[in-house]
Amino acid sequence: MRKLLVPILAMILLAGCAAPRTQIPTAIYDFGLERPSAASSAADPSSSGPRLSASLLVAATSPAWLDNPAIQYRLLYHDRARSYTYASSRWAAAPATLLTQRIKDRIAGVNNDGVVGANDGVRADYALRLELEEFTQAFDTPHQSRAVIKLRASLIQRSTRSLLAQRSFGVEEAAPDATAAGAVRALSEASDKLIENLINWLAEKLPDETKESSQNP
Repeated sequence: MRKLLVPILAMILLAGCAAPRTQIPTAIYDFGLERPSAASSAADPSSSGPRLSASLLVAATSPAWLDNPAIQYRLLYHDRARSYTYASSRWAAAPATLLTQRIKDRIAGVNNDGVVGANDGVRADYALRLELEEFTQAFDTPHQSRAVIKLRASLIQRSTRSLLAQRSFGVEEAAPDATAAGAVRALSEASDKLIENLINWLAEKLPDETKESSQNP
């Protein structure tokens, strides 16, 4: 009887090892729908916000460690030089891709002459080159974190290939909780603030071609 029990037990153990493990579904995030206030003001030409009057090409790059859909975070209280990723949550695309699309959508709403991407094959008078340097959730303590976005913008006149202006942007936003969902919410809100600052900067640096054309008929 004992000789029969040994192979039976072995078969039960093998069957247990072969049974499929329950997989945790991956949560996929993007920046969500545009905030109603931002969308309505961008679509209304009579709004008090800045408007642009120059065709603009927008393209963004990011370092290799950010060029993927992972949601990154840092434990500053433990090791400031190390980044981590959430195992069961990710972005729908790399952060630079999501941010570029959001920026193009917002600029299109306030630009009289339109906005295009690098792969659209359409000529534009100016190029806005964006270099995303940081897009993470930073934990100052195990229970307190904030979104941190750092980006360098370069405005280039395409006809002469000359650099008109360059500026580094940095935005932070407190995260509501110490989770991937909290990171997404804080990074989305920080992105909207950064885009608002970026558009204000573009309005200052881009030539006002509407005024120039009226002065030189």
